[in-house]
Amino acid sequence: MHSPMPYRRLGSSGLQISLFSLGSWVTFHNQVNAPGAREMMAAARDAGINFFDNAEVYANGESERLMGEGLAQLKWSRLDYVVSSKFFWGLDAGTAEKPRINGRNTLNRKYLMQAVDGSLQRMKLDFIDLIFCHRADPHSPIEETVWAMHNIIEQGKALYWGTSEWSADEIRTAWDIAERHHLHKPVMEQPQYHLFHRKRVEQEYARLYDDIGLGLTTWSPLASGLLTGKYREGVPAGSRGAMQAVSFLRDGLLDAQKNAAVGQFEAIARQLGCSMAQLALAWVAHNPRVSTVILGASRLAQLQENLGALNVLPKLTPDVLAQMDTISAPLAA
Repeated sequence: MHSPMPYRRLGSSGLQISLFSLGSWVTFHNQVNAPGAREMMAAARDAGINFFDNAEVYANGESERLMGEGLAQLKWSRLDYVVSSKFFWGLDAGTAEKPRINGRNTLNRKYLMQAVDGSLQRMKLDFIDLIFCHRADPHSPIEETVWAMHNIIEQGKALYWGTSEWSADEIRTAWDIAERHHLHKPVMEQPQYHLFHRKRVEQEYARLYDDIGLGLTTWSPLASGLLTGKYREGVPAGSRGAMQAVSFLRDGLLDAQKNAAVGQFEAIARQLGCSMAQLALAWVAHNPRVSTVILGASRLAQLQENLGALNVLPKLTPDVLAQMDTISAPLAA
């Protein structure tokens, strides 16, 4: 059993989301089929999770379909869960002869207004709670993107919008445009955040939390599994690192210095009576600027073990945090 699920406000908004949430990147459709996705969503909800993270590009739209099927079968009250999607990469590049130039790697108005409709259809929903600009688009004016996101919300297709992996300057520019024109402002950012990837959340965004009320829905809290310790002896068969679709992660997962540091974290985990994964997850959740920590799991048992991080949070004393900082800070980006 784990401690009760805490809830935090999404930045300065009134929306409350669970401290841990369930994401679908890599797992849904690729590692988890429709019954498995539904089972995992049901278990997450039973554990107090109310936020389920998705994106148009995950499994080329199939992740949204699986989540939509699960939601339809679980028949939860629409007030009881929050879902997201993200837009930028698009689904169909077209062909070399006929490239789909307004449907890939863009945040222009045409793409965004059509992309949200596609997500709504796949997820079988009337609206999506949170929509994200999945990356910044240097070729579309930020003002055009801000207006499009505002219009999507005004049309009732989404409730809040935000960004993912935008720079602090880009976020502030978008917020200033929305403020100037009395538009819906970006409420949240979805950055990578874990023991080896800290500077953006802790330094670059530092002023945005108080200045504009930025909330964080952080991803990759386990550094794609590196922080579980499973890659210390190479890439295990069946692991995320063995998947061809995410082969770009492999060099990072096998980093000798970081894997040596993981050994030091494991010693701390043993002292606290928890797994390495639970320790790393609790460390991310300990940051009060984090609204929710997105968990990815390929098996129900993995999700349940990760939720044990709730029991570790009270054990992160200043002394333990200082030890972890000494180990991670020299290696952190």
